[in-house]
Amino acid sequence: MGKVLIIGAGGVGTVVAKKVAMNSDIFTEIMLASRTKSKCDKIVAEIKNVHIRTAAVDADNVDELCRLFDDFKPELVINVALPYQDLSIMEACLRSGVNYLDTANYEPLDEAKYEYSWQWAYHDRFREAGLTAILGCGFDPGCTSVYTAYAAKHHFDEIHYLDIVDCNGGDHHKAFATNFNPEINIREITQRGKYYEDGNWHETDPLSVHKTLNYPNIGPRESYLMYHEELESLVKNFPSIKRARFWMTFGQEYLTHLRVLQNVGMTRIDPVLYNGMEIVPIQFLKAVLPDPGELGENYSGETSIGCRIRGVKDGKERTYYIWNNCSHQAAYQETGAQGVSYTTGVPATTGAMMFFRGLWRKPGVFNVEDFDPDPFMQEVAKQGLPWHEAHDLDLEL
Repeated sequence: MGKVLIIGAGGVGTVVAKKVAMNSDIFTEIMLASRTKSKCDKIVAEIKNVHIRTAAVDADNVDELCRLFDDFKPELVINVALPYQDLSIMEACLRSGVNYLDTANYEPLDEAKYEYSWQWAYHDRFREAGLTAILGCGFDPGCTSVYTAYAAKHHFDEIHYLDIVDCNGGDHHKAFATNFNPEINIREITQRGKYYEDGNWHETDPLSVHKTLNYPNIGPRESYLMYHEELESLVKNFPSIKRARFWMTFGQEYLTHLRVLQNVGMTRIDPVLYNGMEIVPIQFLKAVLPDPGELGENYSGETSIGCRIRGVKDGKERTYYIWNNCSHQAAYQETGAQGVSYTTGVPATTGAMMFFRGLWRKPGVFNVEDFDPDPFMQEVAKQGLPWHEAHDLDLEL
């Protein structure tokens, strides 16, 4: 049914490649490409009984991407490369007539700034070309956005308060490591917090707002208010929302290491002169930290990510909590990757399945909540991320 090209060979790319291969009835021809072909070859060597082609490509180079697209002729590109590369890949898709799906919104290399405006600006061009672009099809954004759409469709007449809660209750047994690309992860955490309330965005100092929340099967964890990209699209697509916030858990040891790295300048994203050459400190730090794709073997515990929603149904105030818990060890046993990579890669694969089945396909640029949530919810559970829900409980927020 579908010819797919996956760009990116990190932890998420590993999960996507392996999950796509497990669904070869839908993904009939597969290519995995990244800057370093040997990384792709290593992943593919672990996949039995399904042929996957590999290639080297510089995802910053539109012409090089187009040559690859024109040679392989995919119907859909799954972009799990770096967020800096979203626009170059989208541009190449337009030139070569290829549909597009990603897991994280574009951000410029020289500024930790997260907003969809750059990608939404492509809407008319994709629509006129008759191509579909699906944005933010990971877990958060991704499942959390679909969860919100599912809640709006089935459980609320109006959603008023939305809190997305993200807890990693696992232990990778490293002194300091990030669960996905260190450069992206640290930029995200050290930026100013931001939340939406009564039609306006309000900023906070980084990690200055926090409270203890209880997570299923994990228990109490200190949770910190951050800005996350899905808030922007959700308040746009569900205008009844009065307040939308995003919370993430961090351990004290992680925060101590992060504070020291900030204090000594290692999280800077601007270049500094060293021995006559320019280096970017955070990129050097990425090179010496553990590879997130190699954390899985000794990772214990689980993640718990979901949406806590308050709103109105049939004139009555209701509360609703929908979430997924993912075991790091179960994810590793299935794909060789830890749970954070798994919870991003499985929804990306599921979104691609929705596209090839014709369920999530319309010309233009869309966030995942713009589509019918029901078939995605059914399939993502089958693919390894079952969801749970509870009604009319204390949301703690």
